[in-house]
Amino acid sequence: MTPATTALLLTAPAAVPLVMSAAYGLTAFVRHEVPQPQLVEKPRLAKKAVAVGVATGPSPTGKAADAGEPLVESPAPRRHTADWAALASPAVILTCAALLAADRVGGGSVSAYSGLLRADALTVWMLLVVGAVALIACASAPAHLAGERAAGSATAWTVWRYHMLVQAFLGTMCLAVVSANLGVLWVAIEATTVVTAFLVGHRRTRTSVEAAWKYVVICSAGIALAFLGTVLLYYAARQAGIAEAWALDWPTLLARADRLDPAVTRLGITLVVLGYGAKAGLVPLHAWLPDAHSQAPAPVSALMSGVLLSVAFAAILRYRVIADAALGPDFTRVLLAGIALLTLALAAGLLLAQRDYKRMLAYSSMEHMSLVALATAIGSPLALAAALLHIAGHGLAKATAFCGSGQILQLRGTSRIGRVRGLLTQSPWLGALFGLAVVALLGFPPFSLFASELGIARAGFAAGAGLGWATATALALVLIAFAALATRTARMLLGPGEPTGENPSALWPLTLGLVACAALGIAVGPLGDLLTQAAAVLERP
Repeated sequence: MTPATTALLLTAPAAVPLVMSAAYGLTAFVRHEVPQPQLVEKPRLAKKAVAVGVATGPSPTGKAADAGEPLVESPAPRRHTADWAALASPAVILTCAALLAADRVGGGSVSAYSGLLRADALTVWMLLVVGAVALIACASAPAHLAGERAAGSATAWTVWRYHMLVQAFLGTMCLAVVSANLGVLWVAIEATTVVTAFLVGHRRTRTSVEAAWKYVVICSAGIALAFLGTVLLYYAARQAGIAEAWALDWPTLLARADRLDPAVTRLGITLVVLGYGAKAGLVPLHAWLPDAHSQAPAPVSALMSGVLLSVAFAAILRYRVIADAALGPDFTRVLLAGIALLTLALAAGLLLAQRDYKRMLAYSSMEHMSLVALATAIGSPLALAAALLHIAGHGLAKATAFCGSGQILQLRGTSRIGRVRGLLTQSPWLGALFGLAVVALLGFPPFSLFASELGIARAGFAAGAGLGWATATALALVLIAFAALATRTARMLLGPGEPTGENPSALWPLTLGLVACAALGIAVGPLGDLLTQAAAVLERP
């Protein structure tokens, strides 16, 4: 592969979504669909609708609260074309990842722009996960937006704004994945916070705006801790004689980790784990997650749960390798195992008391990220491969579940579990796909989460008494979460109901996600070598 081709493959996953984002914004401006506040009337009825929407559900409230809403709704075919055009970015991400994977058979890495962008097996694996989950979310968006238009909750401007922000979200996540510089990595993850804050508050309801502010405040605190940790690591690198230009370069830090000051590195790594742990939904800065995931539009919730948490945790994985080389394995092992068990205990307890199915899925994300953290703490090749497989399986299954939950919300007008009955009778395909997504999240075969959880358990019990007890405790907590998810989902699916028509265009992305998750569980196939190489990148030196 020529240097120009390498630069193109490393640039395109981040650049194409950002260009698409700019194109959506420019198109809205050219078509004069950007809101004109001085022309918008604010009747009292709109305020009344906001109050009602807060109490009963999201669908009517976004309509009334949006300042850019035109007085006359006139959905046009060109808007639907724009909805489908968003699939170009996932296609580019997956294509670049596949070409990089094919070029990198045998291990090693490629880089561009003097090492600023770099791809090893872990990078390629994460790009595949981002592209696959983005494909499901972007393919579900047209049906979701059609439902919003039909309910009067979407305007021309809000649709353009949605696409613009989602594309920027994809671009920043891919930049975080392909960046070899820890400073650029921090900037990219901070950018995801800014972009997704507007997506969480997309409906402009009181609850969604509160969730967006909560998300901004907590994640800003977390990202500030990560910044301090990055600065401390930079200081340790400079004290170790590493040149200024390379003091935050990940391969350079890894190669010279034995020169880093242990005390400064220990403090820096602790801050980084807590800071990026906030974005990954780990305690103690996890409180934003259920509110943000329940208030964001369903495809955005799929992206946030399916890949944003994983991209943030991938940053922790990069730092962990440096910490193990500088401090030995015990430090990150104890830190990550403790955080994993605390997060898992909290998620299991809150799942038992959950009455909202979108929040239920959000707490399920905390449960699965804690299992990834536990596998990382174990640190054996089997555990690391299982962690990466779990990231992929969780992304696919959770994206399917969240996109399905968005359709249920549009169908029933409520996210309360107690008010949803007979889903299998009312919408058999939607109910079956949502139920299978939850089955996948519960870890049943043939879905890949079964193989990854089995791998984590085997690696944990083989790692010694301490980690064996931690694994046993985690399994007990997983059973509690299992019972909570299973009983609440069964209540939603079973019971009488009136059959309604179903939209096939809304169902095929969910089917695709489940098929991919099951295929990963049955046979990793051509991805097996890539998974092994990605785990090898994370092994302790």
